[in-house]
Amino acid sequence: MLKLNWKRLGLASGLSLSLLAAGCGADNDGAVNENGNTGNEGNTDNNAAAPAGDEGEIELVYVEWDSEIASTHVIGKVFEDLGYDVTLTPIDNAIMWQSVANGEADGMVAAWLPATHGDLHEEYEDQLVDLGENLTGAKIGLVVPEYMDIDSIADLETYGDELNNTITAIEPGAGVVQAAENAVEDYGLDGWDVQTSSSGAMATALGEAVSNEQPIVVTGWTPHWKFAEYDLKYLEDPEGTFGEAEIIATMVREGLEEDMPNAYRILDQFNWSTEDMEEVMLEIQQGASTEEAAANWVEANEDKVNEWLEGVE
Repeated sequence: MLKLNWKRLGLASGLSLSLLAAGCGADNDGAVNENGNTGNEGNTDNNAAAPAGDEGEIELVYVEWDSEIASTHVIGKVFEDLGYDVTLTPIDNAIMWQSVANGEADGMVAAWLPATHGDLHEEYEDQLVDLGENLTGAKIGLVVPEYMDIDSIADLETYGDELNNTITAIEPGAGVVQAAENAVEDYGLDGWDVQTSSSGAMATALGEAVSNEQPIVVTGWTPHWKFAEYDLKYLEDPEGTFGEAEIIATMVREGLEEDMPNAYRILDQFNWSTEDMEEVMLEIQQGASTEEAAANWVEANEDKVNEWLEGVE
């Protein structure tokens, strides 16, 4: 059974959950997606038993970005179909890493490297197990609508008045936000402000600007449904502030291989493409529940899922 865990991992001690996130997270009140449900209701009639040798309970944590909502719920659905009791916990970036490192959670498939989560990886890499990439070709940067006559961050100053010297960003502390703040310094954008809010607020502002063909610059990343929904482009980054292409990696707690060898194997073999992820994200954005979109993808991609399950006993 899939279920949400809102109370564990120190959530009561001042942790800020991004409950309104939708762009890289969710834009609802107390739910994971914009459709008013958590996507974690699960199949309570699933009476299958977890594979032999495993305890049958697994908890995955994730940051509430659309990409990580998609990946975590897809792999969570795979575990659920195998009979595991699955808990998916949406959580702050730093606590996500900390919870896997200290063993309070079993793992995550949401580590953006080397830049976005670079500092957190450096802090906790000796306390967790890195299973390597589960997706390649990820990217972060500043994004504008295609209709804007600008191609480089170096030229943003020419749009200062129209943009009110503002870069529309997501949650404070996100790697792309930190990179945007560095870009303000690197490109001499004096008087510019990286305006943080939530992923959902950023996506809403972007949609409104595109509808009215107004200028806007936002913190962006790939994979993300907005590139399928709108005609957008990354601004060139000649200073290299946002780094090169990234990967998304899987991290698990120490001891998981011994405690749950089959779950460890599945997480180690989990790997998909940006197109796969964007398919799930776009279905959610267009109105499907998170659970429905994840289940639809799993059902339609049996061959790929079977690759993740190879060798499971």
